[in-house]
Amino acid sequence: MGVHQVKLTINGKTVVEGVESRTLLSDFIRDGCGLTGTHVGCEHGVCGSCTVIVDGAAVRSCLMFAVQADGLEIETVEGLSQNGELGPLQKNFKECHGLQCGFCTPGILMSATDYLSKHPEPTTRELKEMLSGHLCRCTGYDGILKAIQKTVEENKETIS
Repeated sequence: MGVHQVKLTINGKTVVEGVESRTLLSDFIRDGCGLTGTHVGCEHGVCGSCTVIVDGAAVRSCLMFAVQADGLEIETVEGLSQNGELGPLQKNFKECHGLQCGFCTPGILMSATDYLSKHPEPTTRELKEMLSGHLCRCTGYDGILKAIQKTVEENKETIS
């Protein structure tokens, strides 16, 4: 098994730590770094709750080992806040009732952040397709979709 030294950047901060070969990235983020916003649901990559952004791509952190993240940049839901305040997408989730129990919310926020960075003007259908990779048992997705669409509209206003 052995312990391996990993050096990576999480939310802009360099982390150097020894990890066992079998340590999942999700466990490293939560237990090793104390960033408990990343939730672990199914542990099979199906529910999407553990989604983080690794080197600019949304990734299921329960399907990746921490040693595979050596040298990479990771952004978790904690990295979305700005100066201790909720980021625009987070504010819209709150305002549009895009969360209820909140368990799936961090993963959806991270997938939406990644998706909007690559597709700034998505259609409703495209957003629904992106959301299809996440399981939410509380909201029915309506508030989530509205929150993301509101963010898209606000981003358009900012650019104009």
